Amino acid sequence: MKVAFQKIIKEANFLSLSGNITIAFFGIASFAILTRSFPIDVFGQWVLYITAGNFIDMFRFGITNTAVVRYLSGIDKEERLKFIGSNGLIGLVATTGIAVILWTCHFAFGEPIKHAGYELFFTWYPVLAFFTLPFNTSLVVMQADLKFSRLLWIKAVNSGGFFFLLLLNFLFLNMTLMQLIWVQLGINLLTSAICIFNGWDGLRYMSKATKRTTKLLLHFGKYTTFTIIGTNLLRTADALIISLSPLGTAAVALYSIPLKLTELQQIPLRSFAATAFPKLSKASILGKAEEVKALFYTYSGAMTYLFIGISLITFVFADFFVLILGGSKYMVTDPVTRSSVTNIVRIFSVYGLLLPIDRMTGVGLDSINRPDLNLIKVVCMVVANVIGDLIAVFVFKSLAVIAIASLLFTALGIWVGYYFMSRELVLDYRNVFSAGIEFYRTMYLKFRHKTF
Repeated sequence: MKVAFQKIIKEANFLSLSGNITIAFFGIASFAILTRSFPIDVFGQWVLYITAGNFIDMFRFGITNTAVVRYLSGIDKEERLKFIGSNGLIGLVATTGIAVILWTCHFAFGEPIKHAGYELFFTWYPVLAFFTLPFNTSLVVMQADLKFSRLLWIKAVNSGGFFFLLLLNFLFLNMTLMQLIWVQLGINLLTSAICIFNGWDGLRYMSKATKRTTKLLLHFGKYTTFTIIGTNLLRTADALIISLSPLGTAAVALYSIPLKLTELQQIPLRSFAATAFPKLSKASILGKAEEVKALFYTYSGAMTYLFIGISLITFVFADFFVLILGGSKYMVTDPVTRSSVTNIVRIFSVYGLLLPIDRMTGVGLDSINRPDLNLIKVVCMVVANVIGDLIAVFVFKSLAVIAIASLLFTALGIWVGYYFMSRELVLDYRNVFSAGIEFYRTMYLKFRHKTF
């Protein structure tokens, strides 16, 4: 029993899942404290600052992250340092360029930006971007090397430190929103300093970057950048469109509760995808098409069955989750949008059932070096999402209809992604479900054998 348990906790999938559970706990707990620390309209400003920042992060690191994980699979040390150096160089150039653009826009269009609620983002995100650069470059190298224990530790320092300072603020300090941003900057600067001190960030290898490795990353990244931006738009377009509509920042705050709860559903999804991508990429690089198909079936099936249970829990206990995360003030029907936060959570719980195969088709296309097809898939989903959001906001004036639009664009993504994957590898969708059952049966037999 002891040997079996030790083997499980050292396994990559378990470490990745543990890391995402830990980060999600700190993230959700921090979110719950923030909703109780500020009025709804002030909290809405924080949501816009974070949402816009996450969107730009997808651009900054989408250029290289996926490509780095793929190209670091199975190469020698010298070649590895060249790719890591190119990754750092591209990240630094992208961060500098974004900072210049944002500060220039803020200088030129200060009043419209302030009126729209994005002044915090245009002022402070560029600073945050530089402070997080070493931290984020470290994370992608750790994922490529499957060093999930180290990744778990450094993420815990970052998210855990911010959570505990938020808790102190809620109990004793009573900081303003501006002071909260300073705290956030300090935590990220500390985390990056740790990464630099331990040599995890790879920025010291920028001098080893070559034109060839930089070009390879950018060539792959020209697709994955827009794919990741599109994927992030699928999560942030709702809040952005609501913020620009007559519904206002209060509606953004209300909708942010169910959006945050979807992170509970996505914990295992991110964990399995993080371990699946390097494995799929390595099999693809080595020309093992049957292994790629087997891994795709197994991961898609295993996550689909897991998400049935997760979605059921989210649906049944929606009231409880809303109460814990947002408090009683979010337990009412909004008079402007006529939407109940609890009902939106239940809609998103159904949406969760579609996520595993949608995510795995994207991971699969990137791993077989077809990021162009993955981009087409995501563009189709974004267009469908934006159209659905505009109809929901300006015709129905309903947050619930926005959530329903998420179901429709995800179903479209599954169809397009599976079509492209099947065209490349000739897949049989029935194997997804049989492989999922076999995954859990094998796990049970191994655990039983080790135990008895």
